[in-house]
Amino acid sequence: MVDVLTEALSSMRTGRPASVRTLGRSPWGLRLPPVAGAGFHVVLSGTCWLVPLEDAPHLAPVALTAGDVVFLRDGRGHILADDPATPAVEEQPEQFSAGPVLGTVTIGGDGPQTSLLCGNYHLDQGRPHPLVGQLPEIIHLPTGQGRHAELSAAVQLLKAELDSPRIGSAGIVPALIDSLLLYILRAWLEDQAPATARGWAAALGDRAVAPALSAIHQTPAAPWTVQSLAQRVGLSRAAFARRFTHLVGEPPMAYLTRWRMTTAATLLRETQAPLTTIAARTGYSSEYAFAKAFKREHGQAPGHYRRQTHTTAQH
Repeated sequence: MVDVLTEALSSMRTGRPASVRTLGRSPWGLRLPPVAGAGFHVVLSGTCWLVPLEDAPHLAPVALTAGDVVFLRDGRGHILADDPATPAVEEQPEQFSAGPVLGTVTIGGDGPQTSLLCGNYHLDQGRPHPLVGQLPEIIHLPTGQGRHAELSAAVQLLKAELDSPRIGSAGIVPALIDSLLLYILRAWLEDQAPATARGWAAALGDRAVAPALSAIHQTPAAPWTVQSLAQRVGLSRAAFARRFTHLVGEPPMAYLTRWRMTTAATLLRETQAPLTTIAARTGYSSEYAFAKAFKREHGQAPGHYRRQTHTTAQH
């Protein structure tokens, strides 16, 4: 079965993660600006607080301790500090120092130290996959006391490599950070109790919707219909359509078109395949029909989209 979570994230990712190690000694407060994509923090040692900015009064400060992981869906600006009341300042160039694996930002006084791995994943937020769009704005995952064993193991490996860099660390650390995104989202999805899960958290575990999603992702060019997908999972057409729409948030054919266009955009960005080939791989019988559908979905012709994304990537 196709891994829908991996494919959904891959369709949004536009570059490698950016990351830095942060060392804060009490009293310390660091004001972090918004980033394009999704932010994350891993508390390697010590304790601290994540404090939302004034423009997010609906979000409460989050107390963090060693092993905790935080994911910020929209890369919103926020504060990291030893205490919510500590004044926060923006990072200054002199606080950064290069390192053998990652750079380090050092801030604060001479009190107890907290060590964090901070960074962001470059995700296309202009057209987010609904799986990501339905996530909470802030996901807090404690890994202590045996919780989230795989995520905890990844955190411990990162800590070991950053505390004592050795031969191979320069390749191991970026790979671990790259994998961390999937560990984070898998841990959150698995935290959602089946009886109360909603949206994509429920869809990925549903006996009818999950196989249908997998089929769409595996062969987007297939001539899928609501009827053929319903037959595949053993439901009536009407029952399948209701169930799919309720969990995924849009009807089956709308999601099929979305995924075809997402696949096409990835091929346009990452390959030099001709438009006729991309049309065939996404279920369109002609380049004209494909171009018309792509422009309706993305607001621009495929050729213009390809040129624009290539130009952006070069700058």
